[in-house]
Amino acid sequence: MIYWANGVYRIGWGDQTLLKFFPKSFYEALHLPHRLAEGMAYHFAFMWLFTVNGIVYVLYTIFSGEWRLLLPRAKDWGDAYQVLLHDLRIRKTQPPIEGKYNAAQRIAYTAIIVMGIGSVLSGLAIYKPVQFGWLCTILGSYAFARIIHFVLTIGYCLFFVIHIIQVIAAGWNNFRGMVAGFEVQKEEDLPEPVIASATPELLPPIKEEEEQ
Repeated sequence: MIYWANGVYRIGWGDQTLLKFFPKSFYEALHLPHRLAEGMAYHFAFMWLFTVNGIVYVLYTIFSGEWRLLLPRAKDWGDAYQVLLHDLRIRKTQPPIEGKYNAAQRIAYTAIIVMGIGSVLSGLAIYKPVQFGWLCTILGSYAFARIIHFVLTIGYCLFFVIHIIQVIAAGWNNFRGMVAGFEVQKEEDLPEPVIASATPELLPPIKEEEEQ
């Protein structure tokens, strides 16, 4: 709804356009043309949910110590490439997971926090370019702040699509575990219980009264 009013974003050079965000047919198919005010209203309403949710999540990771599990390490960049090869079925064996998340997850979940901060700052620069003129300067200019804001939006969409594909590949139980916080396992899938037994020589001596 918002970008219909000024659809300037495209991939190309000079007068040549390879891809335009978004084509006219896209807006017409979803009945989005000429609804800028409605789109802005939705945008500002969800902006508060987005920002508050992000602040709560960051504070939780700090005070709970979860940030130690999320913060990427130097070797994670190479390991993340191996995880990608495994997800693409190019590599058969899965790289070992150290901790709660694998290397690719640590990079992705940290990047999404940085992207969220970028969205809030670039959004403020676009919304109040006079009051936050210094922020526009830091981001390169008002026009460049708009580009940052738009590119980050595309990044969220890709992040969402990739996660949905991974959830589908992992199965319904994995998705249910993400929502509920625990996984339900069938009894036949559980490992066999280990029953401890003592050898006769380790048993205590039996008294005569007990034998009778």
